[in-house]
This record gives sequence, structure tokens and C-alpha cells, in this order.
Amino acid sequence: MAHVIGLISDTHGLLRPEAVHALTGTEHIIHAGDVGKASVLTSLQAIAPVTAVRGNVDREAWAARLPKAAVLELDHTSIYVIHDIAELDLVPEAAGFSAVVFGHSHHPSAETRRGVTFVNPGSAGPARFSLPISLALMYVNAGAVEVELITLR
Repeated sequence: MAHVIGLISDTHGLLRPEAVHALTGTEHIIHAGDVGKASVLTSLQAIAPVTAVRGNVDREAWAARLPKAAVLELDHTSIYVIHDIAELDLVPEAAGFSAVVFGHSHHPSAETRRGVTFVNPGSAGPARFSLPISLALMYVNAGAVEVELITLR
């Protein structure tokens, strides 16, 4: 049976009801940075355990406890989390990661490169530019990773 992980990023202090609804029932939530307010993480933790990283806008005192990068291990699957993919300082396939989750650009995407799934859930926060408001669900089953990008608006 697949484990379901919610992927969210770039909330910039806004946790939309549609995002809460989409993440309800997930086993774990990854927030890929630019959280914006500590209350966003508190609300997400009411849904499921949260792994979160600090983004470039997370500069207040509460955000100091967030790491720049994190690792989630689930069902023989290692997931690396970082806000800005340009700051990735390791080779994911050599390090044994099955997936890399990142944010920053607000562009939702999911692609597999060299056996590693790279996912940007997009931005679930305030609307910016002409980009969609989105998040993603990741299905993990014994090392296999599948991703569903979800447009909220």
C-alpha cells in the first residue's frame, strides 16, 4: 500500500482552506520553504507530521529553527528537501535519494532525472504573476515514487 505525502511550498503566510482539504488524510507533509508565518506550520501539524525547510523569506526568529535542507525517510525511500534547487550541493542519485522536493520558483513541476524524481509543488500561497496556485501529493511504495500535481486555483 502506498504512503501519501503532501507537498506544499511558498505559502508566504497564507494557508488556504483548499490546501488544507487537499492535504487532509496524508501521512506526512513536506513544506519546501517560504512558509511565511509559524502559524502555517502549526496548522499543517494538525493534519500530519511536518518536515519543513527555511526559504529565503523565512527570516523571523521562529524560522531560525528550520533547517536549510532536510531528509525524510519513508518505506525504504529517502527524500531530500531544499527550498532553492540552485543551492543543491549534492548528487541525489549518488547520495541514494529517490526524490528531491523543492520550491522557490512557484512553477509546479515533476520530472524524473537519472532515476530521481524532482518535484516542485508550486506555490500554495498568494497568487503571483500568472502562475497557478498548487501543491502536490507524492505516493511512496517500497522505493517507488509517483507524483500528482494539484491545481487549487
